[in-house]
Amino acid sequence: MSDEIRIGLEVAAASAAELGVRLDEAKSAGYEFVASPLTNAALRQATQTVSAPTFGLPENRAFALDQVVLDRVDWADSVVGRHAAWADLSDAQTRIAAEMVLQREATWAMHLGVPATILMLPTELSRVPNVARYVNNLLRSPSYTQLWIQAPMTTTIRDETEGVASCDEDASWECWNLLRTLCGHNARVLLALELTADLPDEGHLQRWFAEPLVALVFAKDIWLRNAKGFPVLGKCHQATVRRMLKRQPQVIVRAGTHPGAKLEHYQQYVRHLARTQPPPNACEAFAVGYQDYLQAPLQPLMDNLESATYQVFEQDPVKYAQYEKAVYHALLDRVPAGSDVVTTVMVVGAGRGPLVTRSLAAADKAQRAVRVYAVEKNPNAYVTLQRMKQTQWQDRVTVIWSDMREWDAPIKADILVSELLGSFGDNELSPECLDGAQRFLKPDGISIPSSYTAYVAPLSSSKLYTEVAAFGQEARFETPYVVLFNAVHELTAPQPTWSFHHPLRDADTGDLIGNAKNVFTLAQSATIHGIAGYFDTVLYKDVTLSIHPATFSEGMFSWFPIYFPFKTPIYAPAGSKIETHFWRLTDCKKTWYEWSSIVTTSDASPESADSSSNAGSRTRLVGATPIHNVGGVSSWIGL
Repeated sequence: MSDEIRIGLEVAAASAAELGVRLDEAKSAGYEFVASPLTNAALRQATQTVSAPTFGLPENRAFALDQVVLDRVDWADSVVGRHAAWADLSDAQTRIAAEMVLQREATWAMHLGVPATILMLPTELSRVPNVARYVNNLLRSPSYTQLWIQAPMTTTIRDETEGVASCDEDASWECWNLLRTLCGHNARVLLALELTADLPDEGHLQRWFAEPLVALVFAKDIWLRNAKGFPVLGKCHQATVRRMLKRQPQVIVRAGTHPGAKLEHYQQYVRHLARTQPPPNACEAFAVGYQDYLQAPLQPLMDNLESATYQVFEQDPVKYAQYEKAVYHALLDRVPAGSDVVTTVMVVGAGRGPLVTRSLAAADKAQRAVRVYAVEKNPNAYVTLQRMKQTQWQDRVTVIWSDMREWDAPIKADILVSELLGSFGDNELSPECLDGAQRFLKPDGISIPSSYTAYVAPLSSSKLYTEVAAFGQEARFETPYVVLFNAVHELTAPQPTWSFHHPLRDADTGDLIGNAKNVFTLAQSATIHGIAGYFDTVLYKDVTLSIHPATFSEGMFSWFPIYFPFKTPIYAPAGSKIETHFWRLTDCKKTWYEWSSIVTTSDASPESADSSSNAGSRTRLVGATPIHNVGGVSSWIGL
């Protein structure tokens, strides 16, 4: 990772000549670029002597040569330009003229081909709308030059009367959230996050991870000096930086003032942090390229999977080991030791045969005799199953080419094994398939899996939202996606929606329709971009698999979480309640999900202010989403 990271040095060049010197120094010290003002004090001085709206600019709005710091196109790709911090868009007297200066700076940067410009985020909500209006206007024109909005992780509140300062963990994010909301969640509004001396707590820090981070800015006052005099970071800052660097942002360093520290020491230290990240485990290595990548869920009943898809799933080091363990314990419980009873095991949806191989291994380990049927509807996978029977399984396995829902089994099964689960548990129609296949299971037969439960939780992720929006079709917002979460903030612990159990017993209804309402309370304010879905399953007794964050089966990568997006993100203040509604619906041709969310707060009613009154709090509506995918209009799973 250290070779991929781009590190820039913050410089305060006041002229083109000084910028040239600073750029040479930075390159010699190992930096890839510098962050520098685009204009200088000469422009600011001119604005004080010329009335609005020209604001120091001639009629053609061109800069004078002595007003620009960057004036050479051959430097442009090594400079990230800073917009004039003194151009105040919130001042009614100078707003129009200030916007003219900022717009001209942006045009100049675009003309030179500067890769990005940085605009400071206001620290007061009242100042944000005018900045957002300028940003919206700027983004109307397509450009190679990116716009980075620099925001501090935390801000400092000073009490002048008490002479003390405190850390505000919310103000900066609230201003950022307002800005990107007023900009319509435009994917071109990118975040340059300033690492401040005071770090937020874990919940507030996680909130920043869901934002479109493009750069990490190291403030001067975060640097410490180690025993040898080199600049370093404290342990908490080190841990935060390591986590942020996994997002592969660019880095801007503001060098400290430690005696003896050289410019190269700062970038060397940042690269050291990147280079010494813990090595990826097997699951993380497999996941490279999949993080935040939207994938349509499989349609196993409608489509025949390709060999490459089977190959990916068969590499999972955890799932099949757990299945083997479940079959092993089921055999031990079902057949006494030393018995010559032959247990019938039916593997339905056998694919290319990994569960068949594992079932045979479990029987050998348990020293129980088995007869295995492998049932598969995919004609291509059926060819592979025949090859496996010929070369490995021999007469222990009977291979059947048929849809399990239509097959007439010659005998009843003792154990029914399947891997029909999806990222939401039932989203690949395991309930429909297994209820149909139950007719060839003995009354006291065992189903592996025996149950599975779906879970939901509100999710914040600007990245995922903009990925869906990039499709340019409203129907895409009514489609769930399988995603390996990375740039996300999982706002609360997931809650269960519904469960399915197999086999159905006499008292079970076998209802395939689900309806769930879940209520979550937010610890801090957030923008909700959709709902995260997970599942866990009981294969047999205490043998389980899970993608639930709290009980995740370590090392497993067969399933990623599922993401149900919102058409329009919804803001939820701290302490508010998020009410999610989910429906699982089906007809004779398809099964689909519908979902929505409601955000409410509670405040005291006028009557409750009277201590003699028993009146309680009043629920206030903050916002709500429409019900998505009504009637399965945009997404469904074919039966």
